[in-house]
Amino acid sequence: MEKKLAEYKCNTNEAIQLKLVRFPEDLEDDNTTFNPEYSHQVFGDDEVAFGYKGLKILLYYIAGNLSTLFRIEYTSKVNEKFDCVEADDVESKIREIIPPGFCTNTDDFVSLLEKEVNFRPFGMLLHTYSVHNEEAGEDITYQIYKADMTCPGFREYHERLQTFLMWFIETASFIDVDDERWNYFLVFEKYNKDGATLFATVGYMTVYNYYVYPDKTRPRVSQMLILPPFQGEGHGAQLLETVHRYYMSSPVVLDITAEDPSENYVKLRDFVLVKLCQDLLCFSPGKLMQGFSQEMVMEAQQKLKINKQHTRRVYEILRLRATDMGDAEQSRSYRLDVKRRLIGPYKKKQRELAKMRRCLRPEELTNQLNQIDLNMQHEQLEESFQQLVSDYRRVLERLAQA
Repeated sequence: MEKKLAEYKCNTNEAIQLKLVRFPEDLEDDNTTFNPEYSHQVFGDDEVAFGYKGLKILLYYIAGNLSTLFRIEYTSKVNEKFDCVEADDVESKIREIIPPGFCTNTDDFVSLLEKEVNFRPFGMLLHTYSVHNEEAGEDITYQIYKADMTCPGFREYHERLQTFLMWFIETASFIDVDDERWNYFLVFEKYNKDGATLFATVGYMTVYNYYVYPDKTRPRVSQMLILPPFQGEGHGAQLLETVHRYYMSSPVVLDITAEDPSENYVKLRDFVLVKLCQDLLCFSPGKLMQGFSQEMVMEAQQKLKINKQHTRRVYEILRLRATDMGDAEQSRSYRLDVKRRLIGPYKKKQRELAKMRRCLRPEELTNQLNQIDLNMQHEQLEESFQQLVSDYRRVLERLAQA
């Protein structure tokens, strides 16, 4: 029986099929299909749906306004022959995250697709840029807009847009859209269809404006997603830089941060901030070689709304570019400079150890000393340094190609 039941388990990351539909023929084109990276928030940690063979969970979105087609298909389903076993209620699980008003049949969906020509981006246009598409042999135009919940139709559009977070951000959650301190930044592609100009959703970012006493705000990036068909084309960098430039112009903004940033976001931010800072006088090669300075902190904060911690990373990346690592003295100076920052947590452990010597009995102290192996700390420090330099070099390589 157990073997028989195992046949009715489906990996939900494979079963869920997503599309961004521009033309009716996209519905039958497997090349326009993409799958989630995660589905644990909907289907549990195992990311499995039980009770079906050949399960397909179709979630198709019209490319611009994201009107949705939701349908479930399967070749076989468990029934009463299986003692005390029921199939998972897949439909209810999906309905919990997608807003009402979706289509369940293709004809209705295609009818909505014909009205897509009337869709226009929400809010205020901040930036226009183009990316060369090798396959099409032409430059494609993209635009970034700032929107809020006062824009007609935006609330409903955002309800559909945010469903993608569940499939592509590991710890995603929906935000309280009634809180007016949220800002929304949207990326759209302009494309032609039967001689008309249409817009396709590319990605978005949400930013929360925290109050800082007495009269400042600290915008914090909460969610950022570029949809999979558009990833790897530089849209994330364009979006983050545009958002930074938007807030840079505001006298009430203190600095810009991010909530629980992922490794990929940190690498993206490194690239964008280095790009913004590299032309400031305080980051000239001569000043970089003199070490990290208060002048850098002040200028980056006042002109670019970058905090001290992020400014320090920018300094280390730009100093690496200005350093001849083949020169023993320059290389040693750079290594020591970065390691002095990295050693902070290790020094904290040493201070804790000094306290232990005063407070603990000999046998307790021995136990703690076993956990604080100095040789291991040196190895970890060197490993952290080498990883950092590797990350920094990638930022510089990307910068050289920009």
